[in-house]
Amino acid sequence: MISTDQIWAEYRTALKGFLHNRVANAADVDDLLQDILLKTHMNLNELQSAKSIRGWLFAVARNATIDHYRKQGRALPDADDLWYADEDLDPQDEFEPCLRPFITGLPDAQAALLTAVDLEGVSQRDYAEAEGISYSTLKSRVKTARNALRGQFDRCCALTLDHNGAVIDYSRRKKSCGPC
Repeated sequence: MISTDQIWAEYRTALKGFLHNRVANAADVDDLLQDILLKTHMNLNELQSAKSIRGWLFAVARNATIDHYRKQGRALPDADDLWYADEDLDPQDEFEPCLRPFITGLPDAQAALLTAVDLEGVSQRDYAEAEGISYSTLKSRVKTARNALRGQFDRCCALTLDHNGAVIDYSRRKKSCGPC
């Protein structure tokens, strides 16, 4: 059987994105996440199949959001806004429009590398082979390009990362930083 830690490592970021799209206050989102984690831990043994975990988690998140609005005495959002779709599960899709301008601001070789590897999902081994360079050289170039990208972000955005380094929230440092 899958553990709560495994489930949380896999779904926490997606759940947080789901909640951020439905609840404005970041502190409330964190409270709801804690509530969902507790419910997951306490009710994990009731799941019939590991295949149903995702749907069950998002049903718990939807119900927690409804309870949150009811407790505050506020009108509930439209029911369609509380349902999840596959696009809710991939924070990269939401963040990608902000990411692309930063990547295109890098030197051409770095921009092409990060576009292929980080946005298009090309494996580093395949990219190295296609470019005729060694895998270790490519890994070094990816690290250098990601550091340059991070420098651009740090000048413009304050990022919140999860324990795996994935972006879970961001805010602009300056209003002139673009559409993020």
